[in-house]
Formats: sequence, C-alpha cells, structure tokens
Amino acid sequence: MLTIAYIGNGKSTNRYHLPFSTQLSDKIRIKTIYSRSGKSEWTPIEGVQYTTNIDDIYNDPEIQLVVVTTPSSSHYPLAKEGLLRGKNMLVEKPFTETVEQAQELFTLAKEKNLFVQSYQNRRYDSDFLTVQKVIESNKLGDLLELEMHFDYFRPEVPENSKYSRIDSFLYGHACHTLDQVISYFGEPDEVYSDVRQLLGKGHMNDYFDLDLYYGKLKVSVKSSYFRLTPRPSFILYGKKGSFVKETKDRQEEHLKQFYMPTKPDFGVDLPQHYGTLTYMDDNNHYHQEKVISEVGDYSRFYEDVYQTLINKQEKVVKDNQTLLQIKLLEEGTKHLS
Repeated sequence: MLTIAYIGNGKSTNRYHLPFSTQLSDKIRIKTIYSRSGKSEWTPIEGVQYTTNIDDIYNDPEIQLVVVTTPSSSHYPLAKEGLLRGKNMLVEKPFTETVEQAQELFTLAKEKNLFVQSYQNRRYDSDFLTVQKVIESNKLGDLLELEMHFDYFRPEVPENSKYSRIDSFLYGHACHTLDQVISYFGEPDEVYSDVRQLLGKGHMNDYFDLDLYYGKLKVSVKSSYFRLTPRPSFILYGKKGSFVKETKDRQEEHLKQFYMPTKPDFGVDLPQHYGTLTYMDDNNHYHQEKVISEVGDYSRFYEDVYQTLINKQEKVVKDNQTLLQIKLLEEGTKHLS
C-alpha cells in the first residue's frame, strides 16, 4: 500500500484528488488530511485523521507521500519543507512560479533520494486522449496544425481582479494545456507568446495565445475569459483532413454535480459529444465519421504515482517537462504587471 497525506482540505483535495485516489483502495491508503483552520465544508472521510498540526504528517513514518493542494503561492515553500522533512511530494499545478524554484526542488529531491512531481492529471482528459487516437490512426496524414482552446465567459472575474503572476490566467490554465502539448510532442523548435491584460495593467491577465512550432506543425494553446461562445476544445488539421472535438472532458462537469467516479458512466461522453473526423483516403474518397471518445480517468495519474513509488517505475511527468513548462509560463508573463 501507498500511504498518503494531504496538505489542504478544500475544493482541490475533495473535488480533484480524493475522488480518484480513493478509487485505488487496494493500492492507496489516505491516512491524514491537514488544514490550518481545521474547518471544511466537505464531508469527512471515515477512517481518515484530520489535523491542524502539520507535524502529524511529517513525524509519521507510515506516510510515504504528501500531496500539496493549497493555493499556488504556497506550492514551492510547502514542497521544499516536505522534502527537507524527508517526505515524497506531489504538488498541484502550477508547480512553482519560477524555473529556479522548480530546479531547486528537483535537485533537493535527488540529493535526498525522494520523489517530487507536479499533479498533471489532465494528461488523462478524454478529449486529449481522443486527439491522440486520431493522430495515431494516420487518417489525417502529415499533421499541419493543432488548436487547443480553454474558454470561459466570466467577465466579472478579471473586472474584479488584481494582477499576480503565480495566480494569473496563464499560470492557472496553461499549466494544463502546455503540459499536454509537451507530454505528447516534446520540446518545440520555437515559441511565440501573446499574453494580454485586456482590461489594462493591474488587472489579471485574461487572454493568452501560445504558438509552439514542431517543424511544419504549429500547436496553438488559446484561452480567454471573454468568449460567450466557446471555441472547440480541439481542432486538428492534417494534409488529408481535419478533426474537430467541440466539447471538453466531462470529469470536472460531473464532479461539480457531485456525480462521482464510483458511477460506471462517470466522465463518459455521450454521442453528441463525439468529435467529427473528415478526411480523404488514399483512393481520394471522402469520409466523415464520428469518433467515439476515449474515457478520461484521473485515477490513472495516481496509478502512475503508485507504480513509481512502490514498483520503482520511471516518473511519468519528467523533470525536464515541468522545467520547460515553467520556463514558458515565466517568459509569457514577463511583460505583465
């Protein structure tokens, strides 16, 4: 068994972690959850120790992994403290604010023979997995362009905001999509960033468009707070055709409705959510078909961590991938204030 503790007892722990880590009850034991106030609107889990004393985690030799789910600005100091106290650490994204901080954590973990990694669960988004399936079918031929969108219409959020780099829209959302790109395509040849504060200096950044080039392939990661009509989640173009996936992975949608992973259809796309693949085959015949979506499952990330810590398999999220991601986030926000 892998014995886990959480630092933080808010929405992140209870909505985006526990529903998935508890799915692996034959492999993972949740022992302790720490919060500074001891107060939470979430229902306690039977058999879990809730504490306001963080030393209950650090001084417990049974706890093998500590998961940090607190606000972004606390990720680096808490991860560093945990490593110094001899614990393996899994850290919510964004992992750190700077490359220097991230490298310090990786170096410290190596010196102490410990594990530290970012929680990149969206590698197991349904829409992203489906796009990979389409790419690997080779029906589109040589890839030319991939557009990825993560849109909202929430103008009240930037209107009532103040700028902070670690809490910026780029850090908070490109940490999902950039990791997907880097995990699948690797390090780009070139990157161009268009990161804006549409409401002016002093407000949060509320728009970004990052273009990553891989030879002739262009991958665009785009998001905005001002899209009343959201753009498709993914649009993929090849020499022979295109694939359009309008809707995003449904795990978050279901979690917000308290429809949990214990349900057999949790996160599963319905036919109206399937993407459309349009292409010309080798005989120049036209095809248009729906592509049944792959099933997203964030518990697969906890399975990965289990395999690394218990069975000594390689880390799925490589250190160099995280360092590259943080570098791109830093560079994209250097002109903002």
